[in-house]
Amino acid sequence: MVNQRFPDRPAEIRSRLIAPSDRDGVVRLLNKGFRWRRNRRFWERVLDRLERREVPQGLPKFGYLLENSGQPVGAVLLIVSTTPGAAEPGAVRANISSWYVEPAFRGYAALLAAQALRHKTVTYLNISPAPNTRKIIEAQGYRRYSNGLFMAAPALARSAAAEVVVVAADREPGAPIEPFERDLMTRHAGYGCLCLWCVTAKRAYPFVFRRRLFKAVLPCAQLIYCRDIADIARFAGPIGRHLLAHGCPLAAIDANGPLHGLAGRYFDGWKPKYFKGPQPPRLGDLADTEAALFGI
Repeated sequence: MVNQRFPDRPAEIRSRLIAPSDRDGVVRLLNKGFRWRRNRRFWERVLDRLERREVPQGLPKFGYLLENSGQPVGAVLLIVSTTPGAAEPGAVRANISSWYVEPAFRGYAALLAAQALRHKTVTYLNISPAPNTRKIIEAQGYRRYSNGLFMAAPALARSAAAEVVVVAADREPGAPIEPFERDLMTRHAGYGCLCLWCVTAKRAYPFVFRRRLFKAVLPCAQLIYCRDIADIARFAGPIGRHLLAHGCPLAAIDANGPLHGLAGRYFDGWKPKYFKGPQPPRLGDLADTEAALFGI
């Protein structure tokens, strides 16, 4: 979208697409807004990664900017991608990420939201809403699709490990896969994710994890992508031992209750996730989101 002015607002306030030339201003703004949790170098890496990504035609590469007299006073990042394996070919989703508006301009935040949510055929994800914003995004039409988090200890499971071979993502699995799965695995390994195939006699099953700290203390691997959430329990033992070898005794899995076949504990209301749009997301798919790209 080209720069758009709002005639019913002061002329110096406008919302528009973030352009490559806005990088320094956006980095300064987000560094200020999230200074207690992220440093400037983090936001530089974020913008670098967004700039390198290909996005569907006509959709934003970075997100949207709110500016006053040419100075950035608000920003929201969008991570736009096609939905992996969607039933509808070409289905597009956008992860809303890293909102910040200067306090003096919070009254114009609705302009930024209107720009970010203007694409009616896109499904929007908000996977890290602050607790104080949940009622706001629900009022904007978002619906919750994941109520909590299941913390599993998959290495404790008794799976039929003899029937499964765990293969790293950079190796040929030697079994049937979907073409998009290979691309997804390669792409996410480049993001710094831990990617593996669980290979059976019939096919290879992709799994993508991101190393995290649960409650800033316990090392764990956040599930980013799998074909079906039930596959985690099916291959829990081999997956768990592979994660354990990489320093992750626990796996964090989005869920709406305890997961059958996995040892662990369900935390209701912990890290709920929301969507808005035509394609409800499924559990076990955070591919090409802020969790995968940035570890947020």
